[in-house]
Amino acid sequence: MAWFLLPSDRLPREVSATETVKLVELSKSAEQGRLLFNSNCAVCHGQNASGSKNGPPLIHKIYEPSHHSDLSFHRAAKFGVRAHHWPFGNMPPIPAVTETDVTLIVAYVRELQRANGIR
Repeated sequence: MAWFLLPSDRLPREVSATETVKLVELSKSAEQGRLLFNSNCAVCHGQNASGSKNGPPLIHKIYEPSHHSDLSFHRAAKFGVRAHHWPFGNMPPIPAVTETDVTLIVAYVRELQRANGIR
């Protein structure tokens, strides 16, 4: 397994536990993903993926698709992730979510990202 670090100009200068997230009307898949996200991810990643004191915001340029592909979200849920961008500690695997669940959660996160200028 390889680990890649962002160049220093792409790392967050200040660790902000939350981001302001612009909400939009969601597609059917993303709405299903929102419900799954709220049940499985929001405790750490915050409501609307805005972050919390327990985990980073996913509505942040670090998680843009060109740096964290959809596959990285699948791998994170299945295997966990070593802390490498934020000082929140390691993310454990989330065995309660299926591959289909993660696909819907990613649809939700990606729609929110696009609505917030992250492409």
